[in-house]
Amino acid sequence: MTTEAAEAAGALQAHRPMLLGLAYRLLGSRHDAEDVLQEAYLRWLGVDRSTVAEPRRYLSRVVTRLALDRLRSRQAARETYVGPWLPEPVPTEPSPFGPLDRVELRDSLSTALLHVLERLTPPERAVYVLRTAFDMPYAEIAEILDRTPEDCRQLHHRATTRVHQDDRRFTARRSERERLLEAFLAAARDGDLATLTRLVAADVTAWNDGGGRVRSARNPVHGADRVARFYAGIYGPRREWTARRVELNGEPAILLTRGDGGRYTMTVTAAAGRITGIYVVGNPEKLPPVD
Repeated sequence: MTTEAAEAAGALQAHRPMLLGLAYRLLGSRHDAEDVLQEAYLRWLGVDRSTVAEPRRYLSRVVTRLALDRLRSRQAARETYVGPWLPEPVPTEPSPFGPLDRVELRDSLSTALLHVLERLTPPERAVYVLRTAFDMPYAEIAEILDRTPEDCRQLHHRATTRVHQDDRRFTARRSERERLLEAFLAAARDGDLATLTRLVAADVTAWNDGGGRVRSARNPVHGADRVARFYAGIYGPRREWTARRVELNGEPAILLTRGDGGRYTMTVTAAAGRITGIYVVGNPEKLPPVD
């Protein structure tokens, strides 16, 4: 590596955790986020860096624009994806995205929020992430997106309104979600339908992402009775599997391993003492980073 390339790599490395976190929040895929950073490095290597007053700001703009291009181009692939699509789980102990010492940084990584962000347009998603997670001023966001600050305020308002439509379902604290998740799996292991039904909200929804590569529900499972029966059938007394606590995306999660070696991750949202959403990722292409 030349001296020039080493200096460019060092400048990028100094901001890598933040940039990786930005790309991941925009794309919901660690693999795609890493690809974006690699392309950003190549562009950074080719620019006259003596003219760049603020490398972090410049690199944030490049990463955001590359991620938005990727978001737009993958729409066709998403339409042919088998079953529900969930973000790729990422271990965050330690966090590859830098310190998660602010609530906004941690919450903006959650599986549930990233799933909701999939419903936004690429510009809405970018403004929401840049403003909410990274507290960027609208003037800087406008520069990144080639829009006016007022446009960005409107985009953020629309995005926030859509995200907060389900806020009531995400009010439980971390300790409560962890308790409910473990109680739910224990009841499923026992095949205890009565307890499973009591642990979930009447309008609970479960999403299971197998990507067509493992057996998985190809449509969301709605309602307390259907969810209870579905998971009792999968994890009931006659099923061989083990469970281990992990932290994924800044939240409590369980890594489930079947007797045949198949692996799944599970996280939940909760409110008012009951589980409101269940998110299970079994697509093996998304799971190698989870040890």
